[in-house]
Amino acid sequence: MSGREPGSRTDGIERAEGHAVGLTDWLLTSGERGNPATRLDRRRPDRAAWSDGNHVRPLVHGATYFGELLAAIRSQRAGDLLLFTDWRGDPDERLAGHGTEIGTVLSEAAQRGVIVKGLVWRSHLDRFQFSETENRHLGEEIEAAGGECLLDMRVRPGGSHHQKLVVLRHPGRPELDVAYVGGTDLCRNRNDDAAHRGDPQAQPISAAYGPHPPWHDIQLALRGPAVGDIEACFRERWDDPAPLSRSPVTRLRERAHREDIHADPLPPQLPDPRPCGTHTVQVLRTYPNRLLRGYDFAPDGERSIARGYLKALRRARALIYLEDQYLWSPHVVKFFAEALAANPGLRLVAVIPSFPEQDGRITLPMNLVGRITALEKLRRAGEGRVAVYGLENHAGTPVYVHAKVCVIDDVWASVGSDNINLRSWTHDSELDCAVLDASTDPREPRDPGGLGDGARSYARNLRLELSREHLDRQEPEASDAPDVLCDPVSAFDTFAASAAALDSWHDSGRVGPRPPGRLRTYRPPDLSQPAKALSMPLYRLFVDPDGRPFRLRRHNSY
Repeated sequence: MSGREPGSRTDGIERAEGHAVGLTDWLLTSGERGNPATRLDRRRPDRAAWSDGNHVRPLVHGATYFGELLAAIRSQRAGDLLLFTDWRGDPDERLAGHGTEIGTVLSEAAQRGVIVKGLVWRSHLDRFQFSETENRHLGEEIEAAGGECLLDMRVRPGGSHHQKLVVLRHPGRPELDVAYVGGTDLCRNRNDDAAHRGDPQAQPISAAYGPHPPWHDIQLALRGPAVGDIEACFRERWDDPAPLSRSPVTRLRERAHREDIHADPLPPQLPDPRPCGTHTVQVLRTYPNRLLRGYDFAPDGERSIARGYLKALRRARALIYLEDQYLWSPHVVKFFAEALAANPGLRLVAVIPSFPEQDGRITLPMNLVGRITALEKLRRAGEGRVAVYGLENHAGTPVYVHAKVCVIDDVWASVGSDNINLRSWTHDSELDCAVLDASTDPREPRDPGGLGDGARSYARNLRLELSREHLDRQEPEASDAPDVLCDPVSAFDTFAASAAALDSWHDSGRVGPRPPGRLRTYRPPDLSQPAKALSMPLYRLFVDPDGRPFRLRRHNSY
C-alpha cells in the first residue's frame, strides 16, 4: 500500500472480492496517533499500532457485565493481578445481590493475595453532587484489605478521568487473562438489564427518569494480545511521576485523611496473551493538553479517539450508527455533517437520552443548547438522512442512554468511555477500542459501503444486537435467514416506522395494545434566542470545554 508507515501492517483482513484490505484504510498508524511518547505503539516487536488475533465480546447492559466481572474476579488467586480505573466507584454497589458489593469483592480479592491496584478520579466537591466521598471510601476499603487505590486528579481544571477499565492477569494461566473496556462505571444506576427497570441502588438524575433510572450501557470483554495494550494504558497512568493533585486544598485534605498518594511499584508486565480470535483491536485514547507539567506519556496530550473517528468517517458511505450519551458539540458534529454532505447515500441513526441527566433551571439549558445546535447542523447536511431517537421501557419510562457506540458501514466499530463532544475528544481522559474483524459477514448486502471492505461479522452483529433490542425483535432462527436490518436503507426505514408507531400510540392516549419497540422520535425542545445566547458561554466553559492546544483550536483540528 502506498504511503505505508514503517511498523504498520496491512495484512489480516481480506476484501469481499479477495483483495487485501489495508488496516490503515480504517485504523491509525503510530504516526497518525500523534503521541510519540506513549509506549503503546512501540511495545510490540513490529511496533504495530494495533493487535491482531483478539476475541472481543460486547456485554450489553450493566447486569451482564457485572455478573461476568464478579465470576472473573472470584476466580483469581494469590499472585494474580487486578487493575482498574474508574470515573466513579461506589463501594456498596452490588454486582449480583447481597454480598457482592464492589468494595467487598475487591477487598476479598486483595485478602486472597491478588494484587489489586486502582485509579479513581478524585472528583469535584460533593456539594456539586459528584463523587469525591464515594471514591475515597472505596479506596479506603481496598487499602484496608491490602490493595492500593489512588484518587487521581491529574487532569485539567474542570476535567475528569473518565476511563473505565478492568484488567485481570493470571501468571501461569494466561488463557484466563481478560480486559474490560467501555462506558460502565462500578457505581450506582449501572446494574440494569434488558428489561430496563433500573438499578435497585439508584442515584438520582433528572426527574423524568423516575426514582430508579432505566440505564442502557455497554462494556467490552477482550481476550488476546489487546489485554496487554489495555494493561499498558493503566501502567502509563500508574507510573506517572506527577503528584496526584496540584491543588493546595487537596494536598491538605490528603494529609488530613492520611491518604495514600504514592503509587507502589507494579510487578513486571507479563507477555501478552496468545492470539485467540479474528478481531484486530486498536486502543484509542484522549488525554488533554495539560497546562504547566503535562503527562510524561502524552506531553502534548493525545487525541487518537478524535483522529480515529475522523479517519473512519472518511470511508463512511452507507450507515453511521451511533449510541451516545451526549452528541452535542457542533465542533465535533461538523465532521459527521461533512461525511453526510459528501456522500448522498449515507445515512445516520443516533440513539441518545430523551432528556439530559440534569434538569435544573440553569443546567438544563446549558445541556440542551449544544445538542440543539449540533442536531441542526447534522439535519441540514443530511437532508432527511439523519434520524435521532430516544428510548423508553415497556412501562413508558425514558431509558437513560449512557452507551458510547459507533458502527460505520458494518466494518469499523468503536466502543469506549468517550462521547461525541469536545470534552471527550480533547479535555478528559478517555479510553476506546476500535475493532475490525477479519471474518466477513455472508448476509446481504455483503459490502454496504461499496468500497470493497465487505461487512464484518463483529461490527454487523453488534449493530444488529442493539437494534433488535430497541425494536423488540428476535434474531432470525435460521442463520442464513434474510434479516431486513442488515440493509442500511431498510434498517433506517424500520427504525423510523417503529418510532412513528409508538409515537402515534402515545399521542392518541395509549389506546389499544402498545406497539412493539422502544424507540421514540427525539424532538429537541425549543430554546429562545436569548436563552441560547445566555447558555452558550456556560456550555462552552463548563459542559463541553476544549482541551486542545491553541494552535489546534484555531483550525478545529486534532
